[in-house]
Amino acid sequence: MGATTIWERWDGIKPDKTFEAVSMNSFNHYAYGAIGDWMYRVMAGMDTYTDGPGYKHIKIMPHPGGGFTSASADLQTYYGNVTSGWEVKDGKTYYNIQVPANTKADIFLPAKQADDITEEDKPLATDKGLTVGAYQDGYIGISVGSGTYHFAVNGVPAAAGTATPTVNSK
Repeated sequence: MGATTIWERWDGIKPDKTFEAVSMNSFNHYAYGAIGDWMYRVMAGMDTYTDGPGYKHIKIMPHPGGGFTSASADLQTYYGNVTSGWEVKDGKTYYNIQVPANTKADIFLPAKQADDITEEDKPLATDKGLTVGAYQDGYIGISVGSGTYHFAVNGVPAAAGTATPTVNSK
């Protein structure tokens, strides 16, 4: 119907251009937008830092759990597509992350130690293109440049902290 906002009712305007009941027909219903924002920023974990507006410096901190076995989101930025997805399967949690060209990202994965994480089936310590931070608030921080990354973490994450850990960015 040409909407540019999230409506309270998906069928707020009927195909014949008449309106549904005005008592429940907001055409800019923030509550649904808040759910979408939460799914991007918390569930998939995609956010940005103030030192790199427009997703020049990206924060990716997914929060698996809550009864979900997978989630994924992507966002088209001025630099390209940012993707963050995760899946819990076979006693591991798999993360697929894409960082667009000419940007950098700090990725925070729920793990107790860096040895619990692999990237492309290789230990993090063997990848010289990654900067790995210390364990903090339930997460290991990893700084990366542009590219596509496939991480696996042993185990299913417990409820992790909500504070943002720090990692020395490249």
